[in-house]
Amino acid sequence: MSSHHETADIAIIGAGAAGLMAAYWAAKTNPRLRVVALDGATKLGAKILVSGGGRCNVTHDEVDETAFAGSTRPAIRKVLRRFDVAQTTDFFSEMGVELKREENGKLFPVTDQARTVLDGLLRAVDSVGVRVWHPRRVEQITREDELFVIRGSWGDLPARRVILATGGKSLPKSGSDGAGYGFAQALGHTLTPRITPSLVPLMLPKAHPLTALSGISAVVRIGLYDGQGKQIVSFEESLLCTHFGLSGPATLDISRYVLAARADDPSAALRVNWLPDIVPDQADAALVAAGKTSPLRWVAGRLPERLTRSLCVEAGVDPVAPLSNLTRPQRQALARTLTAYVLPITGDRGYTYAEVTAGGVPLSELDLKTMESRVCAGLHLCGEICDVDGQIGGYNFQWAWASGYVAGSSAASV
Repeated sequence: MSSHHETADIAIIGAGAAGLMAAYWAAKTNPRLRVVALDGATKLGAKILVSGGGRCNVTHDEVDETAFAGSTRPAIRKVLRRFDVAQTTDFFSEMGVELKREENGKLFPVTDQARTVLDGLLRAVDSVGVRVWHPRRVEQITREDELFVIRGSWGDLPARRVILATGGKSLPKSGSDGAGYGFAQALGHTLTPRITPSLVPLMLPKAHPLTALSGISAVVRIGLYDGQGKQIVSFEESLLCTHFGLSGPATLDISRYVLAARADDPSAALRVNWLPDIVPDQADAALVAAGKTSPLRWVAGRLPERLTRSLCVEAGVDPVAPLSNLTRPQRQALARTLTAYVLPITGDRGYTYAEVTAGGVPLSELDLKTMESRVCAGLHLCGEICDVDGQIGGYNFQWAWASGYVAGSSAASV
């Protein structure tokens, strides 16, 4: 099916969160333009539908650049400021999607259904006359004279401007297979030296004691340390033990740093403090002060009993004997196990289980006022293809809304 007779003023490649946002704001900003969004998926919005456990964590009540990694924080801040949480909430409200704030600051649709968010976005683009073509997989984008030509087995589409919103490589079954990186490179962009999964569960050795505790979670302080023992980054959040290793917010948030550090410095170590209110240096003194109490009683209420027993076994200590009976080496082993427990990570679960991709096109190659390429006039980029990845909690969606808004409204203003 050829589209030779069709042309677009603005073609958006990828109709996920960032792409739909860009499409809406392009058509809204200049209603005279013909705006076409192309997506390879038979059913749109797969990533939106699975996010937040199927509830879609639309954003967070407080978003700033400190929740993100990748490009520089001032660069990320510049884009986030252009479309903030209040504007996001208003936008969704106008589309009939009311949001509610949960105790942890995350914002979800009041329906608790991700489908509500996707339907709101699809209604939005429809209301401003955007044409969404799918499944239309794009295979190539070339620059020919003043136009871009977008090609696929379905034919080709000439366009004056192109917005790349193809996502990264995470959740490949949703359609994000990294093709956008190739388009960006073919049009003159570079990519960060490393592109890795982010917000991804981590693996432990097969018979590691924690893998026998699948389903048990605890709020911990997890820290990444370089070969000299200097802390690189840490998070205090819930850690979940699984049959393969570790998941939960603490693991997901630190994962991108672990993958980066291990590539540069094999001696980098991940450690967990199971009792975050105790500084590791003071743990031994705290155990001495506990006197005749048993480890199990001393930790009671702070950790699940099965986890405490397992940690005591690893430290070589009887969980029910009085702490005052321990030899000094035993007590120090227990102190270390409880507050500076080394996690021997063997790898990660890969893009299939990653919520987002770390790395991509550096923001330094874009004009942040417009998200337009500095190397290819008429090309804009937004969303996850950029070298920006946020923590868990709605931050990555906020980057999609903000960068999509800037790309779409700017592409239509030229």
